[in-house]
Amino acid sequence: MTPDPSGAPGAAPHRKVPEAVHRRRWAILAVLLFSLLIVVLDNSILNVAMKTIATPAPTGLGATQSQLEWAINSYTLVFAGILFTAGLLGDRLGRKKVLLFGMVVFGAGSVLSAFSGSPTELIAFRAVMGFGGAFVMPATLAIIVNVFEREEQPKAIGIWAGAVGLAVAIGPITGGVLLDHFWWGSVFLVNVPIVITALIAMSVLVPDSKDPRPGRLDPVGVVLSVVGLVLLVYGIIKGGQLADFTDPEVFGTAGGGLLVLALFVLHERRSDHPSLDVRWFRNPAFSAAVSSIALVFFALMGVTFMTVFYTQSVRGFTPLQSGLLMLPLAAAHMFFAVRVRRVVEKLGVRIVCTGGMVMVAATMAGFLLLDRDTPVWVLEVLLFFQGASMAHIMPPATVSIMQSLPRDKAGSGSAVNNTFRQVGGALGIAVLGSVLSTAYRDGISARLDALPGLTDEARHAAGESVEATLTAAAKLGPEGRALVGPAHDAFVHAMHVTVLGASASALVGAVVVALFLPRRAAARKEPGAARPDGQKEQAGAGA
Repeated sequence: MTPDPSGAPGAAPHRKVPEAVHRRRWAILAVLLFSLLIVVLDNSILNVAMKTIATPAPTGLGATQSQLEWAINSYTLVFAGILFTAGLLGDRLGRKKVLLFGMVVFGAGSVLSAFSGSPTELIAFRAVMGFGGAFVMPATLAIIVNVFEREEQPKAIGIWAGAVGLAVAIGPITGGVLLDHFWWGSVFLVNVPIVITALIAMSVLVPDSKDPRPGRLDPVGVVLSVVGLVLLVYGIIKGGQLADFTDPEVFGTAGGGLLVLALFVLHERRSDHPSLDVRWFRNPAFSAAVSSIALVFFALMGVTFMTVFYTQSVRGFTPLQSGLLMLPLAAAHMFFAVRVRRVVEKLGVRIVCTGGMVMVAATMAGFLLLDRDTPVWVLEVLLFFQGASMAHIMPPATVSIMQSLPRDKAGSGSAVNNTFRQVGGALGIAVLGSVLSTAYRDGISARLDALPGLTDEARHAAGESVEATLTAAAKLGPEGRALVGPAHDAFVHAMHVTVLGASASALVGAVVVALFLPRRAAARKEPGAARPDGQKEQAGAGA
């Protein structure tokens, strides 16, 4: 009998990566980073372009703050809602096939978004991009897990996570250059040559893989998850827009969303072919790592949404300068993400992730130091440590998730990882964006009420965001100039209130990680591997 590499007597040997695939694994990783690049690049470019899109036509689309939030969240919600099914389709049909399909749809959605004629069209076409991106992300991480052996996976996933830092750096700078020379739609059109290049390279180099025992599709679960998320986020954003979370439309839709999501969980527990196998969350390595990723993205996306308006609307930086200011965050994330595995080997994943979450909370709270005339180097230091902190969370948490599941379930596991990241980001933008909007309206409403000649409707619209107030001030002429200083002050105060919420969410993540994440990454259960009691694990079973 062939001995098992793990030392378990009588167990079947673990499946190895084919030699031909193993030899070109680094080339495959480089190609897969193209798909990661466009998904992250698109969101980071959009962050820089938000102020321009909020500008009235012909410069922008005249989007309100709630429409800007939906331009981001329409992508995120469709992305998150379809991810479960996309992961299962990759496991069933082949991850390479769904990866190529997702890239084509993403490219088409980018072209449509570039030529949107209104904020409503932009929101709809961003949803198309989210549909394509949902097929890209889980397939990318699942292929990495299937072409690298276990001992090299932390390094490969560290590079994969480090590429996020590269995209975060390239995105705002590219967006700034494009907005200085072209119209706002160019920030979407730039995706097209990257998509074409990636499709050619993937067709040649990337191998296909699938689950030999894939689960059935779960259309009921997909519908429940999408409907629940949309209702919840809509209610939160509407509350910020109305500055009244007791409005029946607000708590009715948000409460309905929570109810639908509860039905989704009940359905998944009872289904014999769930799109989200809730049994995986019994594994502390899986559930704590997923929670930490969701909470850190909740804080990060909310603060990123806010920072763009601080640097451009309050401090007066151009889109390109605003993009360059993000370089410390991106550089720190890229530098530390590929090296954090060595720290994890010495200290363990629990200590590293807990420390990272505490540092994220500290850097979020550090935004309290920022004012209208604070030296820029203070912001740069905060962003550097924020990037370094994230680099000590994302790679080890992702490795913990992927290595706690069987290799054949890599697509589904990657889908869960990306879903909670996207949902955390969507809720961060919705919740923290609404807090920002509500606090800002409270701070500027007295000034707006004192201005003569404004209708109630115009006064309400002008109080929704700092950019809306500045636009209204420009239309009012000399009388409007008196609004500029108070608008900046009101935004800074609202930003301080918002970062406290972001910091608190990161501290919650630190507690979750410290209590429930194992000190070392969990061992993946491969199909056919022996359990300590001598019984074989059923092929394709969950964690």
